[in-house]
Amino acid sequence: MLQLPRRSCSSRVLSTCLQRLHRHVRARSLASHAQQWAPNASSDDFGPLTDIEKIMVNSIKATGPLSFATYMQLCLSHPTHGYYMNPQHAVFGTRGDFTTSPEISQVFGELAAVWLLERWMNSAPTRPFRIIELGPGRGTLMDDMLRVFRQFPASRTKLTNVHLIETSPAMRTLQESKLKHAVHGGSPAIVWHDAVDDIPPSPDTYTMLVAHEFFDALPVHLIEKTSHGWHEVLITLSKNQSVRYTMPTAQPTDSALLGDSGKSASKPQVVSSRWMPVLSPTPTATSTLLGNLSPRFANLAVGSRIEVSDTVVKTARSIADLIAQDRVGGCALVVDYGAEHAAGNSLRAFKEHRIVDIFHRPGECDITANVDFALLKESLGHDITSLGTLRQGEFLKRLGVHLRAASLIQAAPSMERKKAIEQGVSRLVDPLGMGGQYAVLGITSEKKGVQGLWPFVDIEHSNNT
Repeated sequence: MLQLPRRSCSSRVLSTCLQRLHRHVRARSLASHAQQWAPNASSDDFGPLTDIEKIMVNSIKATGPLSFATYMQLCLSHPTHGYYMNPQHAVFGTRGDFTTSPEISQVFGELAAVWLLERWMNSAPTRPFRIIELGPGRGTLMDDMLRVFRQFPASRTKLTNVHLIETSPAMRTLQESKLKHAVHGGSPAIVWHDAVDDIPPSPDTYTMLVAHEFFDALPVHLIEKTSHGWHEVLITLSKNQSVRYTMPTAQPTDSALLGDSGKSASKPQVVSSRWMPVLSPTPTATSTLLGNLSPRFANLAVGSRIEVSDTVVKTARSIADLIAQDRVGGCALVVDYGAEHAAGNSLRAFKEHRIVDIFHRPGECDITANVDFALLKESLGHDITSLGTLRQGEFLKRLGVHLRAASLIQAAPSMERKKAIEQGVSRLVDPLGMGGQYAVLGITSEKKGVQGLWPFVDIEHSNNT
């Protein structure tokens, strides 16, 4: 029987264990999985294997079942076969697999820029500022924000640098093509980085940051609470007779987690039989650490299953350091789908604008998981102020989305264009669609007053919706 290593973090503080775990994961390059696949093993009873599946098979045969986090890393970020790394994948828009809010209407990026500018003008209007985006997609959101920055005389000459966190060469090419018109005489300078930690400090510059649909694509571990502690749910071949693991709970106990968002309710049943989930025979170092990341998890009942990302925790901490350590301060907006609680069954894949089986064509589909905004806020620490969360629709309406839409409609050259603007804004604020599924978290180095900071006021009652 395969045995998982038994290691304990009980003698170290939680943060030290987390850093060590993260270094271990990063050191294990995904490229090392790319072993040669024998020609006569390129398919099985379930059809041809994708390049990622071939890597998975070899890895499982060599070292045992994979974590869901490793599965997500392989599918999305493998250097050559990953979904975001392969230039043959259109990803965004009508030709891709999903559409984001910035792609639907320019108003989204414009209002995000207005909020960021307001925080700068209230905190450090005489100081220069820089803008950072995590996962910029095709560059549409940044393009809309830069247009707003140019419209305000106060900010036009204060923007020094644009920092883009992007690991995909294919995506960087798209972003460069989209944003090159915004650079005049070398200003602002556009710089790409692989990680938030690569951005240099700038003590005399105000830092703005935006992360739109970034955290949902970070790898999550799936762990399940048993009477013996937290065990990890792993992935193995369904026909691998050498593996003798316990089957995980048939249905995640989402009722203990206040339920998943409405978007995951439409998830299809698993249709792939090549892969199956199994439970580690004993608690592992990873599952024990992740199960203790938040005091909220201690209250969950035995049988509860939750998705937890140590990468989300580390990234949130890095954002807080960027904003808090600079003398001038900064602010940030995080927009993603999720809620202020952990999810237990939100992992899903997208293909051609449809939700498909999580194991459908690995490496050829987008994979996401709901963001636990409560864990994200806990990870930010006490040196900065978190605001919200607000549902996206309410956030945009409070910032005047309908007034801006009316102005655009009035200036539109045709009825077709007027209708497109109206429909786009309606999609952004629809409480049964994007307006209700996406949450917005504000972050600032300012100390919020009794009434909070607009538009993040009077919202405590809706945090768990």
